[in-house]
Amino acid sequence: MGEGKGITSVLRAPVAARTWREFGYLLIGLPLSGVYFCLAVTGVSVGAGLLITFVGVPVLFGVLAMCRGFGHVERARTRSLLGVAVATPAPVGAGKSGAMATMGAMLRSGSAWRHVLYSVVHFPWAVFTFSLALTLWATGWASLLYPLYFWVFPAFTNQPGLQLFQNGDYSFYLDAPLSIAGTCLMGAALTLATPWVIRALTSVDRLLVTSLLGPSRLDSRVRELESDRGVVVDTAAADLRRIERDLHDGAQARLVALAMDLGLAKEKMTEDPRAASRMVDEAHGEVKLALRELRDLARGIHPAVLTDRGLDAALSSVASRCVVPVKVSVDLPARPAAAIEGIAYFTVSELLQNVSKHARARTASVDVWRSGGRLLIQVADDGRGGADPAGGSGLAGLTERLDAVDGVLLVDSPAGAGTTVTAELPWRD
Repeated sequence: MGEGKGITSVLRAPVAARTWREFGYLLIGLPLSGVYFCLAVTGVSVGAGLLITFVGVPVLFGVLAMCRGFGHVERARTRSLLGVAVATPAPVGAGKSGAMATMGAMLRSGSAWRHVLYSVVHFPWAVFTFSLALTLWATGWASLLYPLYFWVFPAFTNQPGLQLFQNGDYSFYLDAPLSIAGTCLMGAALTLATPWVIRALTSVDRLLVTSLLGPSRLDSRVRELESDRGVVVDTAAADLRRIERDLHDGAQARLVALAMDLGLAKEKMTEDPRAASRMVDEAHGEVKLALRELRDLARGIHPAVLTDRGLDAALSSVASRCVVPVKVSVDLPARPAAAIEGIAYFTVSELLQNVSKHARARTASVDVWRSGGRLLIQVADDGRGGADPAGGSGLAGLTERLDAVDGVLLVDSPAGAGTTVTAELPWRD
């Protein structure tokens, strides 16, 4: 089956839309690259030569801005013809006030100078790819279709066929049936091979555009950290709202009611001691319930057992509250950083809550171990499966929390075959 698909893809490649888009990309690339090269080299040379005067600074600024404009064209061309979406680099000079500050930011921008480098180095590559692709493509199709038009030569010229070469009085023409068939076979081979050559050439273009015209790794990392910081802030705000709500609706309301009951008991102490004693007993029960709610709330913020005894004891405590039997295995050579330990605890806690509420499982297991510089957590159950992080469940929020600390959450949950969730966190001492 796989071999048949491979042969079919090879045979379809010469007429595939992808091949023609990539071929068009290489053809258009030469004139565009010629313009980029001439303007960039001329502009940088003039600007550098004028740096002995102040005029060179705005000239270089204009050249760098122009090359960034070239980058917009190339990213759009790569996206539409090659199907590669390259992110736009961060704007240069954002937040700067004044022309001098903006020009200085542009001259110090590594992204802008990478655009200049692309404008220079892409031109010789475009000449090579244009020449090679056009030669192979034209030769292949012309040879493949030669049996259809070779009659033109004897009909409208004095030649029996296409002349390949002439040496003195000897000339070789493609006019015999064997030479015509050989030309057609050679054309078929070239036509089938050329799409893959074009694909290899455009893969280099993809690399050039991605590495030189896209954001640098540092810029991408900064954007990722900014996004993660937003997730952390939103998560912290949501946790604070949850704690406030739990206090207001739970322990606080119970303590207010308790204060009122004790006030009534105090008033009845002299009039009806028996009723006052009964009210004090009820208040004592309310105090116990309030203390239990406060302990649960404190455990939800950061359990004392985690601080005192580590993940093994804390996760065993969480597993004991699950509605199904849970086997806990923690194999760690040492304790990670408190922040990572806390995230690991709450990850397991939330996953076991999902097991209790949704999995319909009979048993579950929790395994925690260290592998290199990563803390690995795996929570598995034998329930109904079908968990989908993209469905807006708690798994999606958990994925965002882990991503904020360079963690990863993987969910394997085939329908009817249980769920296995694996979490990776960075190990920080």
